[in-house]
Amino acid sequence: MLQLNYQDNCLECGTDEAGRGCLAGPVTAAAVILPADFQNDILNDSKLLTSRKRDFLEEILKDSCVSFGISHIDMGIIDEINILNASILAMHTSIQKLKPCPELILVDGNRFKPYKKIRHECIIKGDSKFLSIAAASILAKTARDAFMKKIDKEFPMYGWAQNKGYPTKAHRKAIQTYGLTKYHRRSFKQLPEQIELKL
Repeated sequence: MLQLNYQDNCLECGTDEAGRGCLAGPVTAAAVILPADFQNDILNDSKLLTSRKRDFLEEILKDSCVSFGISHIDMGIIDEINILNASILAMHTSIQKLKPCPELILVDGNRFKPYKKIRHECIIKGDSKFLSIAAASILAKTARDAFMKKIDKEFPMYGWAQNKGYPTKAHRKAIQTYGLTKYHRRSFKQLPEQIELKL
């Protein structure tokens, strides 16, 4: 069972991102404040759950949380400021949507920049330790997956409904065949051999 609180008597939010390692699509983050009596036996790191369980938990979390925020940071900004800064920006933008404002931010991982004057704690593998971070990982993942399924209809040859923009063999073969789209991250190494790509 994951922990509910990092500190007692403190309004905490958890935040996490999805899509950092993708070749295409946005990086997406979520921030979540859970109620003080929240319990759920299956909530865990989104990477450890099936898509069916993530979809099931998404509705539970949105209905039962105190507040949540979700933000996409698109490919142009990722290319401009780099993926780490874009991930942190996505988290900040998600936290900004929370009402009430949290007193403590629990961040999955070891890199973050201060948001306003709110105290934060970086927790490695936090999405498998704290319920609020796990909840944020679920909402970020389901929102990003939905976005990738939507743009898959525009460019079906890349298989984004299945690979979600990650560098699978099929995705890279499609890049080799068809070149890059407006959704690809130009600052990323799209192909191992760094061949000339059609734009």
